[in-house]
Amino acid sequence: MVDRSFADLSVAALYDTLNPWGPGDDFCLGYVRQARSVLDVGCGTGQLLRRARAEGHPGRMVGLDPAAAMLLQARRADPGGEWVLGDLRSTRWEGEFDLVVMTGHAFQVLTCDEELLDAMRAVRSALTAGGRFVFETRNPAARAWESWRPDRVREIPDGSGGTVRVRHEVCEPVVGDRVTFTETYDSDRWTRPVVSRSTLRFLDTPQLDRLLGASGLAVAERYGDWGRGPLTTTSPEIITVAGRA
Repeated sequence: MVDRSFADLSVAALYDTLNPWGPGDDFCLGYVRQARSVLDVGCGTGQLLRRARAEGHPGRMVGLDPAAAMLLQARRADPGGEWVLGDLRSTRWEGEFDLVVMTGHAFQVLTCDEELLDAMRAVRSALTAGGRFVFETRNPAARAWESWRPDRVREIPDGSGGTVRVRHEVCEPVVGDRVTFTETYDSDRWTRPVVSRSTLRFLDTPQLDRLLGASGLAVAERYGDWGRGPLTTTSPEIITVAGRA
C-alpha cells in the first residue's frame, strides 16, 4: 500500500521542497554517471535521474515507483523519461541494468522478510553481470526515530505564497526493528490536514547480510555516512553497495 503522503497530489507537489538535493544524492549520482543503464526503485519525483539526464547521461534510465502522484511530478519535469508505475513484485527485468539504486531510505518500507527477499531477488535478476545495487538504511544503533517528535515542526513554502507545516510522531512503544509513526501536513489554506501513517524497518548489518546472501547478493562496499566513512555504532547510515554473489 502506498503511504498517503506519497499518494496525495498536494503533498507530492511538495516532495522536492521537503527533500532537497543532498549528500546522499551526490553519492548515488556518482554511480549513475558510471553506469550505462540505471533502474531507480522508489524513484519518487525522479530527482536523481532527472539530474543525470540534465548532465547529459546518454544511457537508459528507468524510474519505478508505486505512487502515481509522485510519478506525475516526474513526468511533468521530464516528459521524455521512462517512468514506470509499480514495484519490484509487479515489474520484472532480466539482466538489463548496470546499476539499481534505492534512495531516500526507500529500502526501509519493506518491512517483512518475504517482501525483502522478493525485492532483492528481483534486483539481482535486473542486474547485468558485474552490476551494482546501491541502497541505504538508517543505522538502528543511532535511533533516529527518537527525534521524530510532534513539537518539532518544519515549515516549508507551498509554492503559492503560503506555508505548510510538517510534523512527525512515533506510535509508542517501539517494539523490535519496526517503527510506526504518523506524518502530518497542515496549512491554513487547506480545509483539513493530510495525515499519513507509515512503518519503517531498521535492520542491522547481520540481518541485512543474511537477507542479501539469501537473495544471491554480496556486499562489495559499505559505509556509515555519505562521505564514505566507516560504519560504526554512531554512524547515521548503513550504506551498502552490493553485487551478484
